[in-house]
Amino acid sequence: MLNENIKAIRKSRGLSQEELAIKLSVVRQTISKWEQGLSVPDADMLISIAEVFEMPVSTLLGETVVETRVDDLKAISEKLEVINQQLANRKATKQKVIHWLFISLCAVIAAVFAVIIVLNSPYLGWDYNDPETAVVGVVFHAFEWLFVRIAPPALLGAIVGICLTRKKM
Repeated sequence: MLNENIKAIRKSRGLSQEELAIKLSVVRQTISKWEQGLSVPDADMLISIAEVFEMPVSTLLGETVVETRVDDLKAISEKLEVINQQLANRKATKQKVIHWLFISLCAVIAAVFAVIIVLNSPYLGWDYNDPETAVVGVVFHAFEWLFVRIAPPALLGAIVGICLTRKKM
């Protein structure tokens, strides 16, 4: 059991027999004999081996050691795949929200234009001698004047935004 543990731990640490031998100040053949079960290290050497492996001596003597891979590429690739999928979903959702915001902006601009055309600027016929009517008429006129100048470029920008954010098939 000791021979199997020494070999499994050495391999899991990525050490060759030569490298372990150098760290323990023994020859490589000594490590080979320990791993084949042809000889057994003495108590002082067991302590030295445990120090090199940074583990208790009890692990070397009795506990079975499962050989671990330094880089478990399969687990890492699965985690990366999940992260990439989450990022792609987040990007698609964000693109969809922006797309619908552009569509909503176009609908609002079209609705306001329709209201302005249907009303045919009714405030032009109001009596501006009345202070309340004058204030409201000026506010409507300012809104319409500003809207008519800003809305067309905003509408074109929204249409371009819709085209750029639509889902590509």
